[in-house]
Amino acid sequence: MPTKTPPICDYEGSDYRERFWEGQGRSYEDRVERIALRRLMPPTGSTLIEIGAGFGRLANEYTHYDRVVLFDYSRSLLQEAQAHLGDDPRFIYVAGNWYKMPFVSGLFQTLVQVRTLHHAADVPALFQQLARIAQPNSAYILEFANKHNLKAMLRYWLGRQSWSPFTPEPIEFAELNFNFHPQWLQQQLNSTNFTCHRLLTVSRYRIAPIKKLIPTGLLVHLDSLWQWTGNWWQLSPSVFMKNKYHSEGELAQPDSFFACPDCLSPIGGPIGPSPGSGGNTLLLCPHCQLQWPVEDGIYNFKEPIS
Repeated sequence: MPTKTPPICDYEGSDYRERFWEGQGRSYEDRVERIALRRLMPPTGSTLIEIGAGFGRLANEYTHYDRVVLFDYSRSLLQEAQAHLGDDPRFIYVAGNWYKMPFVSGLFQTLVQVRTLHHAADVPALFQQLARIAQPNSAYILEFANKHNLKAMLRYWLGRQSWSPFTPEPIEFAELNFNFHPQWLQQQLNSTNFTCHRLLTVSRYRIAPIKKLIPTGLLVHLDSLWQWTGNWWQLSPSVFMKNKYHSEGELAQPDSFFACPDCLSPIGGPIGPSPGSGGNTLLLCPHCQLQWPVEDGIYNFKEPIS
């Protein structure tokens, strides 16, 4: 009997880019997150995957990587990324379920995940998948929503929220929206051979009145200075971690890339046009014979072709 996968937060057809980012007063958050990412991410490399890449907001940070996978469950957001990035051959657009990663083991030199872990209902299962596709000694740059932040502490002490920011377990404050305690996350990472090497605390001035009163450039500068305190304490709403995958696991073969999400057998190149697709193609699993569509340049591993 097939194992039931955890629920997925699906942004298919959403207006996430316009509703949350464009013209929404989040220049401060965008800039400080980029500073943190540049400080932690290896600047060059062969293969990088961004888990939950959405519309490709951070894609221009990966300029010096040979192959970049933008991975998301939402095809419509990946289409927006395509429109934004053009025909850059370095980018590979893949739609799929992060609990069933469609890649061979030991493939990625760098893994990046920003603003998406809070949608993970089963963090240990996700980390197991990322450990499988990570190269030995690879870097995993992870941002997470921190339950152990000053605002949550004040609300708890004033009786304005029922859950404690001091207990280790995740809190689901809305459906498929979780905040995490830093120590709990590090325990889950350690259990899959990821070790945290650096913490940065980010977005400590994410308060509307402060953002209105103080120039954005000054807030960004102050935030960038305070980021370095992350190894000592984590009291900001957002925390970045640089993790190393310490394992003697396998390294992907040079000619391998995709794997069947169902049976993990390596998959070769496209096998030809899919029926009625106007030139789109299919990937065939040689073991279980499942077929996976490639539609308008997006590799779609969400559901096989029936």
